[in-house]
Amino acid sequence: MRPARLAHPARLGLSTDVSEQPHVVKAWHAVVESGDPALLDDLLADDVVFRSPAVFAPQPGKDLTALYLRSAMAVLGPSLRYIDEWYGPSSAVLEFEAELDSLYVHGVDMLRWNDDDQLVSFTVMVRPMRGLTKLVELMQRQLAGS
Repeated sequence: MRPARLAHPARLGLSTDVSEQPHVVKAWHAVVESGDPALLDDLLADDVVFRSPAVFAPQPGKDLTALYLRSAMAVLGPSLRYIDEWYGPSSAVLEFEAELDSLYVHGVDMLRWNDDDQLVSFTVMVRPMRGLTKLVELMQRQLAGS
């Protein structure tokens, strides 16, 4: 049996062209590059939901999402680099790499936004397991100090 062929991004209505980078994605990159969490206020919808491999349940609301994103920026920020992106009409997937205490971390941020260009969903997925374990450890430490 032959494996199913993956559809080309263009056939799915997706784009990887940076010139087509949605405003929300540009705004997220501005937050990360500046390290200024105050920029999250306009970017996050009041009803945004944050999902992370570090916590079991979805974290609803602007305040909780901002807390987790600020903590992630502090933990990942020094080595975080985005290596690829895919866009849909109201969503994006941003692939990233980082290094935490000499452990490789590879993951994706999945963003969804509303008609007001505010994030309504921010989901993070991370691999490999050792990198995820280190990320969880450092996030717990960062959140405890918040």
